[in-house]
Amino acid sequence: MMQRLLLIDDDARLTAMLSDYLGGAGFEVVLAGSLSEAREALAGQPFDLLVLDLMLPDGDGLDFCRELRAAAHTRRLPVLMLSARGEPMDRILGLELGADDYLAKPFEPRELQARIKALLRRTEPEPGAEDVLRFGRLEIDLAARLARLDGRPLDFTGHQFDLLVVLAQSPGRVLSRDQIMDSLKGHPLDAFDRSIDVHISRIRALIEDDPKAPRRVLTVRGAGYVFARKQDADSV
Repeated sequence: MMQRLLLIDDDARLTAMLSDYLGGAGFEVVLAGSLSEAREALAGQPFDLLVLDLMLPDGDGLDFCRELRAAAHTRRLPVLMLSARGEPMDRILGLELGADDYLAKPFEPRELQARIKALLRRTEPEPGAEDVLRFGRLEIDLAARLARLDGRPLDFTGHQFDLLVVLAQSPGRVLSRDQIMDSLKGHPLDAFDRSIDVHISRIRALIEDDPKAPRRVLTVRGAGYVFARKQDADSV
């Protein structure tokens, strides 16, 4: 089945070029030149991934990303942000608000295609993987791409869920940032180490809801991160 992308950008020349390029790569591309058009498209049909520009005529893409993550039917939709604003803090803000990746303009269409494919690959469960990982109150359902705490679904973005899985599949093992990036199978985050910290901070906020309980994801200074095997693990 052809995967459907929603491209939200008011640059008609750019979107026409990207539509032709991505269409030639086997994607079905739907264009929206404004947030109102994007909302109408999302209400009418399902999408596999959304490419979102930050500066739009009727609103800010960051606010729209927050809106997507608040809605049940779009909270796990992979979002790749596009922006002429390429400063590190802009990238961090976009990731904190729920984007799965961030690409600064100008960019090569081939790089956009590679990033889209990388994001879509990780929405497919790996064959032969254990269906559910359980750690005390935390349950990670690989097939459903859903994490639960005490049976309550947790609101992760697609990339945050993948990062949690990488850590949880190697409990007790310290993973460096490079190892994490390798395990994410080339997820295009520009090898931007700070973005991993942002996502792990979000993961901790969701799975470590009791401030009195030991932490589940531990930081090993100068080395990386480790997913604790037991709830009574000591902080590192």
